Amino acid sequence: MTKNLDELINEVALASRMLYEMGLADASTIERGHVSLRLPENPDQFIIKALGPSLSQTYPGHMVIVNVDGYKVGGPKENNLPNEVKMHSCLLRDRPEINSIVHVHPRYTVLMSVLEAQLQAMCIEGMPLFSKPIPMFESPRLIINEKDGLEVSQIMGEHSAILLQGHGAATAGADMEDAMVNMLHLEEQARMNYLAYCAVGSNHQSLTKDQQMDFVANMRTMAEAEHLNPELAATPRKPGGIWKHYAAKASLKT
Repeated sequence: MTKNLDELINEVALASRMLYEMGLADASTIERGHVSLRLPENPDQFIIKALGPSLSQTYPGHMVIVNVDGYKVGGPKENNLPNEVKMHSCLLRDRPEINSIVHVHPRYTVLMSVLEAQLQAMCIEGMPLFSKPIPMFESPRLIINEKDGLEVSQIMGEHSAILLQGHGAATAGADMEDAMVNMLHLEEQARMNYLAYCAVGSNHQSLTKDQQMDFVANMRTMAEAEHLNPELAATPRKPGGIWKHYAAKASLKT
């Protein structure tokens, strides 16, 4: 069933609060970041949080509607565009296959970008992000103009994540859940990279490409497991447990 505009606005506001509950935006970064969602009935427009409110205190009245050229086309008159709206508009314009972008300033991800440590897969959660090296925009400056927005889009390419050196990161997804979970996984992988870096240095071990491929191949055999077949037929495309957990926590803040 197609959701109406008010329902979509409510979801983006909820997702914004979820970024706080996930620990991806708190303390000095609590007002820094945003999640966008493409409008399914009008793919050249998207919803995003306006400038100002902290992510923990973002509600439907704080939203704006923006076109893929980065201009406000809807929302309360007093709501101003977020400073880095061009990051979202350029990515959503250049990549029709994605429908949501998340940008925050997660601490471990930022730290590892400044150290110029190439993030490596340290666990299975978020491992697909490392099928190719995660690209990096090599400046801490805000993405406030078309030139920088296009550069971020070009550097990111078809990847689901990009590091913004000393600044933050952006993740993309086919839907808002994918983009949010990608960011959560990216930060956890960065944290584990940092711990390994501290323990044994920059040449620490990680999951090899062969091990990653073995995991993927193993997951594909799940459908062939006779004892799992009846359950798999009724199983949704993705479990959704992470989303449901943080959505429940963020819903308590209304």
